[in-house]
Amino acid sequence: MELQTRLKIPQHPNPISYSSETLLMGSCFASHMGGKLSYYQFRNTLNPFGTLFHPRGICNLLERAKTGRYFKAEDCFYHMERWHCHEVHSDLSHANREEMLKELNGKVDLTAELLSRVSHLVLTLGTAWGYVRKESGQWVANCHKVPQREFDKVLSSPQEIQQDLIKALDLVLEANPEISVILTVSPVRHMRDGFVENQRSKSHLFVALHEVLEMYQDGGVTYFPAYELMMDELRDYRFYEMDMLHPNALAVDYIWERFRSACIQSSENPIMARVEEIQKGLNHRPFNPGSKAYTSFANDLKEKIAGLKKEYPFMSFDTGL
Repeated sequence: MELQTRLKIPQHPNPISYSSETLLMGSCFASHMGGKLSYYQFRNTLNPFGTLFHPRGICNLLERAKTGRYFKAEDCFYHMERWHCHEVHSDLSHANREEMLKELNGKVDLTAELLSRVSHLVLTLGTAWGYVRKESGQWVANCHKVPQREFDKVLSSPQEIQQDLIKALDLVLEANPEISVILTVSPVRHMRDGFVENQRSKSHLFVALHEVLEMYQDGGVTYFPAYELMMDELRDYRFYEMDMLHPNALAVDYIWERFRSACIQSSENPIMARVEEIQKGLNHRPFNPGSKAYTSFANDLKEKIAGLKKEYPFMSFDTGL
């Protein structure tokens, strides 16, 4: 008896391996997948400009990177004793504007470099709702706690989102024709917009995304159904955090396993098992750090790390041993 609906997820035509390098951009769910890739020591870079929810925010930053359009002083504003930029996350805000610009433009250079060489790009879309600053007409990716009255809230149409995605994909494929792009929709529901409004938002993303997938079906662009896994396979509130909106650790692990099965080369499983054994060993907290048993355990762990690093020099373990 089947007590769960199961999605059939096709195998990725160019799965991620330890020779791959991945750039992840988008909503906070991208952080979960990026965290898993880092745990297993795959080479990846997560959200150079911080968390992004709307496709236009992602597109604007990809365009900056591809064209080398640096941030300038007029792109920043002062609020609550810090400098901010509406195009990036508040994690990149700074007390000093010049230091902030230096960091932002370093991120532009980094993203341009990554786009030219990475094998995979994962874009996770969060919402079709966005904000436009009234005084300037500027589309913003992050409001930085500026009062709501200073913005117009807008719902992008499927056609507008489609245009954003086409522009982003064309930029990426022009920079790196061999890149594999994985598109996905975040399973996190944006209930601050409202229940009905969240459904409208997600539906606009899906309509646009699948139209675009048909256009690029021969261009290395694929889809991973993170949202569908959460809604259809994990259809129970025991898979949510206490806010009943965000996937909990169990749900993240489950979706990761489905991502791993579909999008990571199966021949890498033995290496992943070796990495996981080391990570679990590093997380072990000894009762008696000075004992012979723990010294032997630590030395054995160091040997395993050295063996992996000899095969994969890019791996970096926070040993503390």
